[in-house]
Amino acid sequence: MSRSSLLRLYSAAFYALVPFILLRLFWRGIRALVGETRSADGTRSGLRLPGYWRRISERFGHIGPIDRPVIWLHAVSVGETQAAAPLVRALLDRFPRYRLLVTTMTPTGSATVRRLFDDEVAHCYVPYDLPSAVGRFLDRVQPAIAIVMETELWPNLFHLCRDRGIPVMVANLRLSERAVQRYLRFPRLMRATLAQATVLAPQTQADAERVRRLGAPGEIVHVTGSIKFDVNLSASVREATEVLRGQWGRDRPVWLAASTHEGEEELVLAARTQLTRRFPDHLLVIVPRHPERFAPVARLTKKSGCRTALWSERRGPIDAAVEVLIGDTMGELQLFYGAADVAFIGGSLVPTGGHNLLEAAAVGTPVVFGPHMHNFTEIARLTLERGAGVQVMNATQLAPAISDFMGNANRRFNAGEAGKRMVAENRGAVERTLELIGKLIPADPHA
Repeated sequence: MSRSSLLRLYSAAFYALVPFILLRLFWRGIRALVGETRSADGTRSGLRLPGYWRRISERFGHIGPIDRPVIWLHAVSVGETQAAAPLVRALLDRFPRYRLLVTTMTPTGSATVRRLFDDEVAHCYVPYDLPSAVGRFLDRVQPAIAIVMETELWPNLFHLCRDRGIPVMVANLRLSERAVQRYLRFPRLMRATLAQATVLAPQTQADAERVRRLGAPGEIVHVTGSIKFDVNLSASVREATEVLRGQWGRDRPVWLAASTHEGEEELVLAARTQLTRRFPDHLLVIVPRHPERFAPVARLTKKSGCRTALWSERRGPIDAAVEVLIGDTMGELQLFYGAADVAFIGGSLVPTGGHNLLEAAAVGTPVVFGPHMHNFTEIARLTLERGAGVQVMNATQLAPAISDFMGNANRRFNAGEAGKRMVAENRGAVERTLELIGKLIPADPHA
């Protein structure tokens, strides 16, 4: 089957799915509305239009023109946007004559862009991978380059950029074995799509081998390392973590359950019960991955009998009677990592694939994670090799692993220092990525 026939078939299938995609947006909006309008104690608060129901026209390429040459960077949601932050900052410094457009797919990703960069960058939702939507978007933006973060391989986007002479770079590319198996269901489509890319910049040699298995031309694959290692901790963040730890109690054991998913909070609370036998005054901080779950998780902890407080309502000193603190705000996870003794990385006791653990390692906080880390296989392996954290195979091992760190200051310190060294020694991916970008576009678009 020819390239054009493959694309027509793919596009026809995508168009057929649009009604269901819109229904999913509606349903996610309903879930977000329920989560936002019902407080932790079950009472109703004011209504506001959910993020999933706003700016839907942008998802079909309807955006306003941008007044100067554009570098376009796409990051799906919160995690990818935060990981891309060092690259975004570097692009702003290295290419000041361009307007940087950052697109996301989710409302939480959109909010993260605004929180991190405000008006320094332009922002809209990425168009759906429909020929009409992508074409309309490219007509209005006319980017000098398209930089796609991590695992977003969209056939129409890649082909239409190539047809218009727009270089396409997949930066910080990571491919789990599970993702490869999904893509291999459509081998000819993926081979044709990857052939349209200008540069593929995988994080590791293993990622490079996987993308070559999908049919990527070897000459466009350049391993850069993971941008996540280039996390930048400002002096103000370090000072804020010191203040927060003082407010929580310097002698009080504190552990963090970060980016938890549905089904994990019950396991975390069971571990908390076990830990109370050894650390009766310890504080558990839970930060659910998705904001629509903030209130339901708070209700769950209260129902379990734990004295619960919301971070949004209790900023400042925490009463010693509070047993569980819910981190119900966006963008402050790094602060919590720095103030905790040990962190459990969510999405790893359920088959989600885990989340980035380098934010914890960068501030010297030991990590504990479960068996499901297929989205961060290499980083998890390196963490274990360096002694910066431990992996548990099931929920029953969680409490003993947390206890080992909370009860042993020397072990905690050594693991924390190992994590900081691991991050420091693997920096440099941003600079290597910038070098590749510099070969594709001029520093001055008007030169």
